[in-house]
Amino acid sequence: MPAVRDEILAANAAHAADFGGAELAAPPARRLAVVTCMDARLDPASFLGLRPGDAHVLRNAGGLVTDDVLRSLAVSHHLLGTREALVIGHTDCGMLSFTNGDLRARLATDIDFLPFSDLEESIRTSVRAIAESPLLPESFGASGFVYDVASGRLREL
Repeated sequence: MPAVRDEILAANAAHAADFGGAELAAPPARRLAVVTCMDARLDPASFLGLRPGDAHVLRNAGGLVTDDVLRSLAVSHHLLGTREALVIGHTDCGMLSFTNGDLRARLATDIDFLPFSDLEESIRTSVRAIAESPLLPESFGASGFVYDVASGRLREL
């Protein structure tokens, strides 16, 4: 049985054989950034109707607006022209299922893994972090959404 790595390389070879994206510009065509979770069930390009070149998609555990996400949004806005960000959390998120203590005990570390107990408040906090960031102008828009993994629907907060 081939390793997943081999399957990925074969899929990439097929993709490259008829690749047509060389003409895409670095700035996202829709002037949009999306911050969402790394959960494998989420395909933001599909559920947002995005095509290659449309948006910057930033993913991490929980879809949280961290300092690193703010850094990326600042680059995205100031150098590549994005004007707004969508923060998209999702139902059944794994970040709701543990505490720092749970993971710290397993890994013998004091890192903050940023778990949360309230999905909607987590999204609102991330939207506020964008709105209040000194790295982004007041005109930079931010909206929050919950993606339902059972129905595929977005709900705006």
